[in-house]
Amino acid sequence: QVQLVESGGGLVQAGGSLRLSCAASGRTFSNYIMGWFRQAPGKEREFVAAISLGGGRTYYADSVKGRFTISRDNAKSTVYLQMNSLNPEDTAIYYCAGGVATTSYDYWGQGTQVTVSS
Repeated sequence: QVQLVESGGGLVQAGGSLRLSCAASGRTFSNYIMGWFRQAPGKEREFVAAISLGGGRTYYADSVKGRFTISRDNAKSTVYLQMNSLNPEDTAIYYCAGGVATTSYDYWGQGTQVTVSS
């Protein structure tokens, strides 16, 4: 089992920035592809970003490209999501997830709320 705990969410004005963190415990963190997803009220959960085992490859949803950056520190068993130029459409609960492929995630955190005011 892998336990994931997100932090760093909050309320920010449009144009502002937030950095989310997701700390993992349990099995070896570096064995898992890590991803960030989000779910806005009344909408389905959507993919935001993912990062390969060593961090050399990253993947982003078109809606966040150029604004969000995913990174990981395997020594700290932590994955990050730096979010810049936030807009109200980014308001959602953000979840981190771990898995063996970018399309298959077995472990999920409890989520952290991000609210962007206009």
